[in-house]
Amino acid sequence: MPGIFDAGERTGGYVPAGSVMTDNMFDELRPWMFSIAYRMLGSASDAEDIIQDTWFRFQRTDRALIRSPKAFATTTVTRLCLDRLKSARASREEYLGPWLPEPVLTSELEGPDTVLQRVESITLAFLVLLEQLSPQQRAVFLLKHVFGHEHSAVAQALGLTVEHSRQLLRRAKARLAKAQLAPREPRLTGTAQSRRDIAERFARALAAGDEQALTALLAQDVGLWSDGGGKATAARRPLVGRDEVRRLLMGLHRTAIAAGYQSDVSVRIEDVNAEPALLVYLAGRLDSVFVFSISSDVISAVRIVRNPDKLARLGRQLTTLH
Repeated sequence: MPGIFDAGERTGGYVPAGSVMTDNMFDELRPWMFSIAYRMLGSASDAEDIIQDTWFRFQRTDRALIRSPKAFATTTVTRLCLDRLKSARASREEYLGPWLPEPVLTSELEGPDTVLQRVESITLAFLVLLEQLSPQQRAVFLLKHVFGHEHSAVAQALGLTVEHSRQLLRRAKARLAKAQLAPREPRLTGTAQSRRDIAERFARALAAGDEQALTALLAQDVGLWSDGGGKATAARRPLVGRDEVRRLLMGLHRTAIAAGYQSDVSVRIEDVNAEPALLVYLAGRLDSVFVFSISSDVISAVRIVRNPDKLARLGRQLTTLH
């Protein structure tokens, strides 16, 4: 990839031109690479594969040609993600029921220097919104709009002209607006503690089967998406409206009682994709993750991930952390 490894020099934050990329530099860039790859793919497992492939390319590259380690990492990761997205599109079209990204702990995605715009770009709602874009549109939108690169750097990284990069960004914004999945990009409201408090109240209300308390926590136009991927029981279509969502939640409570699961169920609250999440364990195994979008102190959306393939990695991480 001649001529691209210094693409990021104009965007700031890069190792000065002339530096030689070392193994230690590559390791230091892993969180950065993961943050790009995860947003591109919506899959933490695939993002890790992309970083591994980037490592192989790094090992085969003359390091004297790498003028900017971060630009090399950004370019290689983005191009590998483009290839992966093109092959993944068909399988996602055949996915059983709603597709949701693989949930990850927020602490894994960003460091302490996270800016608000980047935090909001890892919510499940935002990642689902990006599914409306073509792979190239997604890459340009993320690199320019989320990570703040100049069009010149984005174009060089993707092998485009600057005008083509600008055109792709315009089309991406127009497509997102036309999709009308959300009137604007998802915005976090309140504080982390206030959002967590609401998630805890939801957990208590669901465990008690307190229909009145659940109703008070749900927005009138609340939406619910459940991803089982054909491998776990889940609603095959999105639910919209407080009454419909409440009925499903109460149904889950009654099913757990009828099956005698109460003694086997344990729950905890974690920060997942920048939002509070209820993690439900059944006999010690992570069974479901309820991620809550909270606006004006009520729950505006619930996204439930039950596909075991998407929970395996998170389950292993949580076991290690706790």
